[in-house]
Amino acid sequence: MLQKAQSRFLIAQRIVNDAGWLPVPVTAVVIFLVVASVLPQLELAIGPVRQALPFYLLFAVAAPWIGALAARVFGLNAASRRAVAFSSATRNSLVILPLAFSIPGAMPVLPAILVAQTLIELIAESLIGCVTHAEIAHRCNLRWHSMPDCLY
Repeated sequence: MLQKAQSRFLIAQRIVNDAGWLPVPVTAVVIFLVVASVLPQLELAIGPVRQALPFYLLFAVAAPWIGALAARVFGLNAASRRAVAFSSATRNSLVILPLAFSIPGAMPVLPAILVAQTLIELIAESLIGCVTHAEIAHRCNLRWHSMPDCLY
């Protein structure tokens, strides 16, 4: 509604502009609450979590490269290649966390592994975003704080 009204009402435009930053902190709060609620189980399941971590790390490194390669094979433009590379590493395991809590005998291992996977994924996505932004800025001869809108 607000997006539709912003063309006619200045207050709606201001609300849309001012609220544009909200998804990031709200998501951070939700992730913090989920991790905090599962942290006690994480300590109880440290062995299985340690066994799963190398696979998550390998996936976090390989998936963006595989996604970028697939995008290049299909002839996508640079912006689309970046989107495919980034999204290929995203699984959002927190979506199935409530199901993990409902599986008999899954506590504490399954929720702990899903939260560990999510943390690795978030760190990897942050690094991918920084590396991608730095590469684009370098190729477009822009400063770090500029948001480039150019192709390779």
